[in-house]
Amino acid sequence: MEKNGNGPLAGLKVLEIAGIGPGPFCGMLLADLGADVVVVDRQQAGADDIDLGPHAISNRGKRSIAVDLKTVEGVETVLTLIECADALIEGMRPGVMERLGLGPDICLQRNPRLVYGRMTGWGQTGPMAHAAGHDLNYVALSGALWYAGQPGHPPLVPPSLVGDVGGGSMYLAVGLLAGVMHARATGCGQVVDAAIVDGSAHMTNLLLALQATGQMQAARGQSLLDGPHWYNTYQCADGHYVSVGSLEPKFYRELRERLGLEADADFANGYDRRHWPQLRERLGALFAQRTRAEWCALLEGTDACFAPVLTSDEAAGHPHMLARDVYSREGGTLQANPAPRFSATPAAKPGAIPRRGQHRDSVLRDWLAT
Repeated sequence: MEKNGNGPLAGLKVLEIAGIGPGPFCGMLLADLGADVVVVDRQQAGADDIDLGPHAISNRGKRSIAVDLKTVEGVETVLTLIECADALIEGMRPGVMERLGLGPDICLQRNPRLVYGRMTGWGQTGPMAHAAGHDLNYVALSGALWYAGQPGHPPLVPPSLVGDVGGGSMYLAVGLLAGVMHARATGCGQVVDAAIVDGSAHMTNLLLALQATGQMQAARGQSLLDGPHWYNTYQCADGHYVSVGSLEPKFYRELRERLGLEADADFANGYDRRHWPQLRERLGALFAQRTRAEWCALLEGTDACFAPVLTSDEAAGHPHMLARDVYSREGGTLQANPAPRFSATPAAKPGAIPRRGQHRDSVLRDWLAT
């Protein structure tokens, strides 16, 4: 596989120290957009590694070299590549890269323009910096988990999208690109400390703004985005689910009209919190009378703000997603295609998933020749 030459980040060189979760996802995002991302893999998988092999979507479009970082030769190989890199991604616990001889001070000595991206859950500093943790813990501590659930029930455990991807990968990607812009303007690199707990907290600013105006309450189930009947999910007659998000009055009016509730006095008071539990029950009973397909025929594509709740496979086959070419299958594996989209520098289709150490020769040839 040759390096990706398409997309707005074509020409950007990123060295990624192999890890799990948000670091590799950030590297995939950059590779999707055209960056030449080289993964420094272990020569053999470790006992705790989750090896997805040809299904490791977060490695798509990257090139792989296998290096033993416990040897002087392995460390020197990485430092030689760092001299050519624009950015580095690492997701070790604080202090591990320093003990390997690949900490930011050494790397920035070899390449003063390098943007050194550090991906952790708790951050490089603070009393919990060295503690183990996972997505759920980070979003819990940041405040982002609080509203995930209904009154009287524990907060729901979300998939690792809110913390690892939203608060982690995306913030690291923005930080790296901002650092690269600064380095190209000044010649000075820097360290980007991307902590999932920081990013997850930052994402709550919209909720904090609502909280400041009294529209978000500390008690779950009492606020605009977690309590109303018109902002919820409902089970249908066939066991499938649909979502309704008729937040603004004009959308709520349309929902009532299409459901035949425009003359119902109870639903006319839809913004009165005291009625929400009762009206959720009534809407639940109503949606349970028809199948998901029947509700889609009535509500999908209208301003009632409606969508079916789909599995990934169902989403890939939905007419809207097909029209936008959102998903593809590569080697039999369902993948979401690169996002966002660019008019002048469109990204290529998802690149191949490399084998461990597959590209050592081509990487050394390409990077050291420039």
